[in-house]
Amino acid sequence: MMRLNSVLLLAVIASAMYLVQVQYQSRRLFVEVEKAQSLSRKLEIERERLEVDKRSQATPLRIEKIAKEKLQMRSATPAVTQYVKLPPELAQDQAASPVGAASQQKVSP
Repeated sequence: MMRLNSVLLLAVIASAMYLVQVQYQSRRLFVEVEKAQSLSRKLEIERERLEVDKRSQATPLRIEKIAKEKLQMRSATPAVTQYVKLPPELAQDQAASPVGAASQQKVSP
């Protein structure tokens, strides 16, 4: 009887120690999950902020302003537009080539 009691006592102690270890691992993993979720929320907020910044940086008015101020660009108007014509011999060569002929053909639906 004494042997059975000692074996059962050892089994209970081993079971209790295993239970404590499992609870400790469970709490540790729960903390890690919470940290990961917190980091995920922070990264999502940062991504949304960057998306807003990107949209505000890419507005047409801002791009035009930078082009005028920093690059000294100006708007294209008919007064400043120069048209280039191909010499007649180049125009004929282009029309004779398969690529040129294909680009000049009208495509009907």
